[in-house]
This record gives sequence, C-alpha cells and structure tokens, in this order.
Amino acid sequence: MKNFLSSVANFVAEEEAATAVEYAILVAAIATVIVVITLIVGAQVENSFNRLCKLLGGINGAKAC
Repeated sequence: MKNFLSSVANFVAEEEAATAVEYAILVAAIATVIVVITLIVGAQVENSFNRLCKLLGGINGAKAC
C-alpha cells in the first residue's frame, strides 16, 4: 500500500505530462490560426488577381480569366 501511495504522489507531482498536453493544445491552436488566416488571405488574393485579370482582359485579347 505504501508503494502505491508513493507512486500516486509521484504521478501527481510530475508535471511533464501536463506540460506536454499544454504544448499540444498550444500547437493545435497555432495551427488553427494559421489555417484560418491562410484561407482569409488566400480568398482576398484570389479576388485581387481576378479583378486585375478582368482589368487587363482587353489587352491583346487575353482570355486567361
């Protein structure tokens, strides 16, 4: 019983597992932010290129748009 209580006390005192979970949550949050920003900026860039393409569409009969 003493060995079990000692093991439980060591497990509770050990912070490495909690730190790993915190880092995993942090990495997941950062990845989510990066994906959202990429989607937003990507849509804006696509719209800008489409507008530019339409403006230049009359030049030399370009039909790439």
